[in-house]
Amino acid sequence: MEPVVNDLTQNNIAVVIPCYRVGQEIGALIASLPRFLKHIIVVDDASPDETSKIIMEAAQRDLRIILIRHEKNQGVGGAMRTGFRKALELDAQIVVKIDGDGQMDPAHLPNLLLPIIQGRADYTKGNRFRDFQALQKMPIIRRVGNMALSFLTKAATGYWNLFDPTNGFVAIHGKVLAQLPLEQIDRTYFFETSMLANLYLLGAVVKDVPMPARYGAERSNLSVRRSLIEFPWKLLKTFLRRLILKNLIYDFSMASIYILAGLPLLLFGLGFGISKWVQYSALKLPAPTGTVMLPTLSVLLGIQ
Repeated sequence: MEPVVNDLTQNNIAVVIPCYRVGQEIGALIASLPRFLKHIIVVDDASPDETSKIIMEAAQRDLRIILIRHEKNQGVGGAMRTGFRKALELDAQIVVKIDGDGQMDPAHLPNLLLPIIQGRADYTKGNRFRDFQALQKMPIIRRVGNMALSFLTKAATGYWNLFDPTNGFVAIHGKVLAQLPLEQIDRTYFFETSMLANLYLLGAVVKDVPMPARYGAERSNLSVRRSLIEFPWKLLKTFLRRLILKNLIYDFSMASIYILAGLPLLLFGLGFGISKWVQYSALKLPAPTGTVMLPTLSVLLGIQ
């Protein structure tokens, strides 16, 4: 265990904690943070409760704490952008994100940090789906929603090896963070996916780290209805951006040729087939064999 502790204490590690209405949880979270963290950057995203007051009181006892307060709410992504910039100013070698609501156990920080310290990853993420017993404790609606969202996120970002891509318990190497266009990171709860999308374009190595989440009496500020409206469009934009930049601008390979040839075939097959189906259905006539085969072959070839 001693070599692990030495690895952690010898690095300039900063933690960024985005906070909004976490007055009941933030005090206990800060008190549980390990001593090897050099900086504790707390971003109060214009909380209407006593979050800032509690943090200021804690800062009097712990000189590592740096409080930054937004005058207007900017969302979790906006808070992280502020925290990331401050961490870069402090020359942090590794920057960790921990939510202020207490769902993320700081005891798992060594597991999250060591792959980066040892050069095996540029970015690490917690994975809540490896521990079956902990997974059973997760609310069923949240579990199903996370699994569906995880699949769509994998497709959008290109990181198919991640099992829990929407997990917000993350750590990033300072040199990689410095390369990220922070102004392009999404301000909302789409933050995690936005980070992955930009990391993919940099060719960053991302690693899953198994760890359970903690679910207590805290209330999530994520609006399910708003997410259902915003996330599909943002995921589609992220997917198209990745395809275009990675395969047509930053690089050109056989995958680029497949996209240029397959996508028009797929779109033509779907468009032509649907229009002819509507046309012949209205006439109550069977479509000719050639009219059926043309869109069918186009769709099959486009997908292949």
